[in-house]
Amino acid sequence: MDLLQLPCAHGVPPVRGRLRVEPEDFVVREWLGFAADGEGDHWLLTVRKRGANTHWVAKQLGRLAQIHPRDVGFAGLKDRHAVTEQAFTLPVRSAMQDWSGVTGEGFEVIRAERHRRKLKRGALRGNEFDLLVRDLVGDTAAVGDLLARIGAEGVPNYFGPQRFGIDGANLARARRWLGGEIELNDRFERGFALSAARSALFNDVLTARVAAGTWNRLQSGDVANLDGTNSVFKVDALDDTLTERCRIQDIHPTGPLWGRGELASQAEVAALEREVAQHDAVLSNGLATIDMDQERRSLRLRVSELSWALEAEGLRLKFRLPRGAFATAVLHELLQDAFAQALLESDEE
Repeated sequence: MDLLQLPCAHGVPPVRGRLRVEPEDFVVREWLGFAADGEGDHWLLTVRKRGANTHWVAKQLGRLAQIHPRDVGFAGLKDRHAVTEQAFTLPVRSAMQDWSGVTGEGFEVIRAERHRRKLKRGALRGNEFDLLVRDLVGDTAAVGDLLARIGAEGVPNYFGPQRFGIDGANLARARRWLGGEIELNDRFERGFALSAARSALFNDVLTARVAAGTWNRLQSGDVANLDGTNSVFKVDALDDTLTERCRIQDIHPTGPLWGRGELASQAEVAALEREVAQHDAVLSNGLATIDMDQERRSLRLRVSELSWALEAEGLRLKFRLPRGAFATAVLHELLQDAFAQALLESDEE
């Protein structure tokens, strides 16, 4: 799979531009979907970080509190080449009792509240993005209509190239490991490799559905996802109600996150997924032997609360995405070189 040559659903992107010229050009705010309890055995910290990755900040917070880094909770990883706001939890019974205004290398605590539970990975609704695209060139007059269409119809839910590592290194390592050429004993390396392998196969299936014009339309045999949730159900037969729910983005078709066991899809949908997977048999056959079950992911990404403005410095974009989604999937439809720029970064997701 060419990590950059993924088809766009809304035609050729009309413009080019520069991303992340400054960290402040890419602002991400975590959307937990809940407020602090106001009491409990943990501190829920809102931390603003700049040019620092999540694991680094977690270690620094643990050092200040004199606790093991594993006792520091966070819901998700955030971009390093950005300014981000995200939540961390730490036990109240630690060396640090007042977190107000605490700063460290690349981060500052901007809010501290009591909370009952440690944050677990994935315990967030999504992320809010505030982006500036500089040096915009091309058909800028077409940008407004395209963004309006993206807001109304969504975009293909591609995994961004940063999922595959710098220059695709994580995916290359996954191929060698699953193909039996090397061993991966480090837990983190294995995790990155598995994630890259599953993401690559998903993107391949999504590419085929975009080419067929069915990435945003349900078919008999599909597995549908209820928007904004992990809930899925099989589509044995289409009817007008399901078709309309899909049109308004209440439900979405899904693709496979490859693993052991049988596909949940059926009929022609399952046949397509098997055919695509066998084009990369090293990955699909290897993943089928790993202790990880088949899962599903929405093929379409709903872009909520989308707004834009042409400013003196460039194009300002604001939108909200559910957890696990990549802002580069949105930018890919707008900018001709969005994936190429993302592949050069070593960002977290």
